[in-house]
Amino acid sequence: GDKAFAQFLTDEIKEEKKIQKHKSLPKVSGGWELEVHGTEARLVRKIAGEKITVTFNINNSIPPSAEEETQEEQKPDEQEPELTSTPNFVVEVIKDDTKQTLVLDCHYPEDEVGDEGEEESDIFTIREVSFQPTGESDWKDTNYTLNTDSLDWALYDHLMDFLADRGVDNTFADELIELSTALEHQEYIKFLEDLKSFVKCQ
Repeated sequence: GDKAFAQFLTDEIKEEKKIQKHKSLPKVSGGWELEVHGTEARLVRKIAGEKITVTFNINNSIPPSAEEETQEEQKPDEQEPELTSTPNFVVEVIKDDTKQTLVLDCHYPEDEVGDEGEEESDIFTIREVSFQPTGESDWKDTNYTLNTDSLDWALYDHLMDFLADRGVDNTFADELIELSTALEHQEYIKFLEDLKSFVKCQ
């Protein structure tokens, strides 16, 4: 069984490498620096007196609906639809002279990705906003967290503009999907390779 499994993995790795769009990770325009630690990626950008950090994790970032449809509707000769990774991402804005970090928790609404019809609509939404002490890795549940579900739309618009002024806009969100998808695919191939060596190991 293990031999057949290893052979299957070898073929699968070959196939995945064939369809791999990016040999190296795509860049995000606007002077963002990328750091990757396993499945977590961080984009950092410094502007006058501020540091903006966007963090996301590719685990569980592929919407489930995409995978379910492929099994049922696929005809043998059809290309599998491309899976895109749309991770939640957290934007942290740190001002040099304050002890607080503004944290905005953003995500891609599942139904809106791919709706090209409405030019005006944003491809990502802000879900939660809070302040966290700068430099502390553990966020405190005792800090007030603003949920945007019941938020005054004017305030919400200002928050979106605030992000756009710092380079987090639709273009950024599109490029983030591209980066995340490439990263997810790269990690998937690496996982298959690790699995192959694990299975082969006697």
